[in-house]
Amino acid sequence: MYFLQVLEAEEIAAEVEIVRKRLLKLEARRGDILDRNGNLLAGTRSRILLGADPQVVDGEQNSKLAMLAGVIDMDFAELSALLDRRERIDSKGQARLVRWVPIAEIDEDVYAAVQEIGLKGVYGNRRYERYYPGKELGAHLIGFINKEQTPVMGVESALDYYLRGQSGWRETEVDGRRRELAAFRDREVTPRDGMHIQLTLDLIIQSIIESSLKELVEATQPEAATVIVSCPRTGEILGLTNYPTFDPNEFWEFPIASQRNRAVSDQYEPGSTFKIVAVSGALEDGLVHPDSEINCSIQRKEFNGVSIPMPSDHRDLGTVPVRTVVAKSSNRGAATIGMMLGEERMYAWARQFGFGQPVGWALEGDSKGNLPMVKDWDGYTISRLPTGYAIGATPMQVHLAMATIANDGVWVQPRLLEKVLDPTSAQAIALDPDKRTRVISEYTARQMKQMLTKVVSPEGTARRAALPGYAVAGKTGTARKIIDGQYSHNHHVASFSGFFPAKNPAVVITVVVDDAKVDGPAYGGAVAAPLFQDIGMKLIPHLDIKKPDNLEPFIVSNDRI
Repeated sequence: MYFLQVLEAEEIAAEVEIVRKRLLKLEARRGDILDRNGNLLAGTRSRILLGADPQVVDGEQNSKLAMLAGVIDMDFAELSALLDRRERIDSKGQARLVRWVPIAEIDEDVYAAVQEIGLKGVYGNRRYERYYPGKELGAHLIGFINKEQTPVMGVESALDYYLRGQSGWRETEVDGRRRELAAFRDREVTPRDGMHIQLTLDLIIQSIIESSLKELVEATQPEAATVIVSCPRTGEILGLTNYPTFDPNEFWEFPIASQRNRAVSDQYEPGSTFKIVAVSGALEDGLVHPDSEINCSIQRKEFNGVSIPMPSDHRDLGTVPVRTVVAKSSNRGAATIGMMLGEERMYAWARQFGFGQPVGWALEGDSKGNLPMVKDWDGYTISRLPTGYAIGATPMQVHLAMATIANDGVWVQPRLLEKVLDPTSAQAIALDPDKRTRVISEYTARQMKQMLTKVVSPEGTARRAALPGYAVAGKTGTARKIIDGQYSHNHHVASFSGFFPAKNPAVVITVVVDDAKVDGPAYGGAVAAPLFQDIGMKLIPHLDIKKPDNLEPFIVSNDRI
């Protein structure tokens, strides 16, 4: 005893201190993800596992125990029985003191009431649980937290630095089985909760496009689909959805492929929606004007000394003005205009409109698509690229190209992240700065707007995208898919990208539907245009989009102002 308590006392006490002392990590509450109006998209709820140390709880304080039973809605006799468990018999048959008894799992407000009772030895361990109240709503943008508490994809991953907060710690003592002894807590550093992230997303618009897309999916059973809605002037993404999708609350129930944000990661041959690039470029370079005559009957055309077969059209339009080439979506007309530009200029205009390069998407998966350099073109590329073939584009690239025309010729980088909000100081940090580049002149953009309104007219390919009382501008696309190494006549990617009101656009909407199951070919005008119309009709009252005084948006002469 002398040896233990005197000679070696200091060393043994130090060893005991090391064994008994513990630093416990206190998790920070993860910040919320909000839409542009402050609606909750992703939140964190806390749960408290309430327990007690029976060796510390004063069993004579029956009045406080009765209050505790009432607060947690537990029978007093049941609670008393739990706290009477002072000893237990271990596997070796030896008696051990019981230092922790779980009582109930409760909410934060209930725990606050428990703490006010002031019953010594009763305490709770907090755990946080991430939840997504909208379920599938905006899943590809928001992302999720997996079972290992690791952020996966979307805003959860990209802005984890702001969202996760800073953990705190507690210095305490544990018993022989490494359970905390609440009565011997020494020091505690409070965790710093994570910051909130506000997006440009509009919860109502997101709900509209997801419900509309769901109806189309149920009716046509496509392989995949994407809808994007944005403000052309600011680049703000107001809504974005993909099919197939998933519920981040139960992400493990869905295939990994359903988690892919196809709007920015998947490539497809856009078909006729890409024709706006060739026509805009030729207008800007002064090679044509809207009334220039284009021969759409020619089956072969000489280019650089080589006779090149022209792509086919659904019908022979003969010689028609450029505005009719656009309205009727003539492949031969677009190919002819592309040849007028030449290979280098055609490639340059595609790059100017943002194809073949990342769009600057703030989250993961930003694909640059596939725009081959001119040196890699074959003999047919100059006649196919202007029609939207021989190129791989993402739905977002097509959407931004149309938004460029809507924004009077200025390309604007898409914006999803609005700001970071500090919940303690109410300070805000702006995110996603405005990045823009002029692609074509305002004059050319106005010419394009006027021609694109003829696409959404009785004589155009997108008459089913029309909105009564509004001038709508846009372009259909119907691209044949490659099946078994050949372009199929039965499998298509249908699309429509457009905006309204045409003169002063409030929104740009792009719809891409991959291989819809319909009677006959899945044309963009038959599959994608009606979905645009459905969404547009629902956005008008929500955004309070006023009807213009005149459906003819503007008159543009052939002479530059």
